[in-house]
Amino acid sequence: MRPEYWNRAKRALARRDPVMGAIMRAHPKVFLARRGDPFLTLARAIVGQQISVKAAQSVWDRVVACVGGDVTPEKVLLRERPLLRACGLSDRKTEYIADLAQHFANGSIHLHRWPEMSDEEVIAELVAVRGIGRWTAEMFLMFSLLRPDVFPLDDLGLQKGIRVAYFRNRKVALSTMRKLGESWRPWRSVATWYLWRSLDPVPVEY
Repeated sequence: MRPEYWNRAKRALARRDPVMGAIMRAHPKVFLARRGDPFLTLARAIVGQQISVKAAQSVWDRVVACVGGDVTPEKVLLRERPLLRACGLSDRKTEYIADLAQHFANGSIHLHRWPEMSDEEVIAELVAVRGIGRWTAEMFLMFSLLRPDVFPLDDLGLQKGIRVAYFRNRKVALSTMRKLGESWRPWRSVATWYLWRSLDPVPVEY
């Protein structure tokens, strides 16, 4: 996200929301930056599902070695499934990554159209791939496409950040959180990022 846009969003959020302004002032040197190319970002997200960051990195390193360097849809499709499974992928994740590669290779994923597509249209295209749910698609919108107004309310970290910052960690309904999020439009990605930072100052890559 361009620094000037990020700073404009910060100023606007701080003016309308003193709590958010305080969070942003407490974390002045962090911002959302683009993460990798689309296929790599989504493939790594699948590899990392339900395992630790360290384990995911180990499996990914073996996948990179297996395909011979750069991980592309074409290289993944050329590798036999048993070779991919031998990298530490489960049968299901092997199928998911192969399905993702097939979607990219046959043009079912319309990269060239994404700039003109709405967030929901991109999400609908991504969740058609096996192994990609709404949360993964929303993380992709934020971290790869740098969409400014994503609000991944199913994310447990976001829910906790809202509870701690605005409700003294009391349990509140998702509908209440959603209403609060409406006040942050059209910069809900920025607000989400800072709520994550309020819990963990070290940015996580997706």
